[in-house]
Amino acid sequence: MKALVPIANGTEEMEAVIIIDMLRRAGIDVIVAGDGNVVTCSRGVRIVPDCQMEDLSDDENFDAIVLPGGSQGVQNFIENAQLEHMLQRHRERKGVIGAICAAPVVLHELNMLARTAVITSHPSVAETLQGYAYTLERVAQDGRLITSRGAGTAFEFTLAVIRMMVDEATASRVASDIVLYE
Repeated sequence: MKALVPIANGTEEMEAVIIIDMLRRAGIDVIVAGDGNVVTCSRGVRIVPDCQMEDLSDDENFDAIVLPGGSQGVQNFIENAQLEHMLQRHRERKGVIGAICAAPVVLHELNMLARTAVITSHPSVAETLQGYAYTLERVAQDGRLITSRGAGTAFEFTLAVIRMMVDEATASRVASDIVLYE
């Protein structure tokens, strides 16, 4: 199993790190692709990605692409033609797509959501997404699409991605290992 987690200047760091860490704990090969050699996140934390988005080959396939939020990071995702191309190809292949916080707006702006899609997001972008089957659930799943509300739901969100990519037992093990539930 292989997942791409793009990050851009302005990405929400808690979401990015929780997603990356938990997917790796689940045994998923995670590639962190950034929009530079060092990405400065929304709260000033700097992350060194594994590679730059532009270095990914067109024929590289992932089982999942998981987008962290952060308003400026999301805007940078929308403006990234390489990421748009990868997301479109990934959707055509019916891969898992995850988007948390403001990141569902990326899918909206790239016309990748069916009008009937059940989605959720950070409250700050909810109005933009009202044309869909919008829910206030902490995590929403619609087929191969998983969305979530924000940094406070990042653990639940990533566990849902793990369940879809691997299985319930692995998600339970990861949750137990980090003492998420007792």
